[in-house]
This record gives sequence, structure tokens and C-alpha cells, in this order.
Amino acid sequence: MTKTFIRWLAALVAAILVAGCAGGGMGGGGPVEIRNGRVEQITEVPLDHPHQLGVGAVLGAAAGVGIGSLIGAGTGRDVAMVIGGLAGAAGGQYAQNRYESRQVGQQVVVRLASGVLVVVTQKPNPYLRVGQSVYIEGSGQNATVIPQ
Repeated sequence: MTKTFIRWLAALVAAILVAGCAGGGMGGGGPVEIRNGRVEQITEVPLDHPHQLGVGAVLGAAAGVGIGSLIGAGTGRDVAMVIGGLAGAAGGQYAQNRYESRQVGQQVVVRLASGVLVVVTQKPNPYLRVGQSVYIEGSGQNATVIPQ
């Protein structure tokens, strides 16, 4: 492997990590959509992890690169750093997924005033009950059902 390839690979990994960190956020700044309706059904569901590459992968990759830099010299050292980074990222993500507890959420079915049914999956809200008048704030994955 040449140093040019190693530099290119390191730049690619850095770009992917920066792009992953840039996602999400508060952004937008536009108006928030609010709709009203009545709760038809509430079901307990498991919530999925909101991230693919998390802190465990980043910390594992950094540790792997650090350990790889201690092995050999020249091109062999560069190869050890790349392999260490990849192995560390995989191990860190595995450890994070294994030890991060799964959260329980709610799937709330709301009949809007227009008659349309809307399903929202969210963190548990103990104040919601079937038949209650509610607001749906936001849309898509950011929608939340809140009591009136």
C-alpha cells in the first residue's frame, strides 16, 4: 500500500464520520405543524437505536488506530493502523449495541378531526389514554402526540 492510498483512505473515513455527525440537529427553523384529534389506540413497542455508527464505533476506531500505530514501521505500520481502525470500529459498535439497553416506546393511533388515522411511535407518555383529545406536533419521525 502506498502512502497516497493510506492518506486517501484516512480522508474518506474522516469525511464519512464528519457527514454522520452533521446529520440531525435542530435545523429548519420553519413553522411546526400541529394537528388535533382523539387517541384510538396505544400499544407498547420497542424503540430502535436512532444511529448506525455511534460513539462506540468512533472510540473503537480511534483506539484501534492508536494501537496499530505502535506496530512495525513504514508501510507495515500504515497497514496496521488501517486494520486496527476498522477492527476497533466494528468492536466498538458491537459493544455499544450489546450494552445499550433497548427502550420501550408507544405506538399511538390518533384519529384527526378530518377522520384520517395517524400512527406515531414515540417515547412513553404516561399522561396519554384512549379516547383523550390530543395534539400531534411535528411530522414524520419528529411527530409527537401530546395531551390537550
